[in-house]
Amino acid sequence: MKSLLIAAGIALLACHARADEAKHDGFGELTLDQVSDLVAKHDADVFDNNDQATYAKGHVPSAKWVSFKDVKESDLPKDHARKLVFYCANPH
Repeated sequence: MKSLLIAAGIALLACHARADEAKHDGFGELTLDQVSDLVAKHDADVFDNNDQATYAKGHVPSAKWVSFKDVKESDLPKDHARKLVFYCANPH
């Protein structure tokens, strides 16, 4: 699990948005420790935007796979106050 969380942390860094230095209201980047805390406390819904093959190889515990090209409202929690964490490996 530790190596999976490390990989997720690297992927999060590739997403280029920082929570404490947000450029857009409500969007930001999280550290690996912050994501680990959110997952442990069930304080956020986590979404994996990698392709399905990458998701199948391993993903953050509790992460739900959603296509980055086609996120639907039904993929998201009904509670609009929930924190959402999206991550991807971005191989390009």
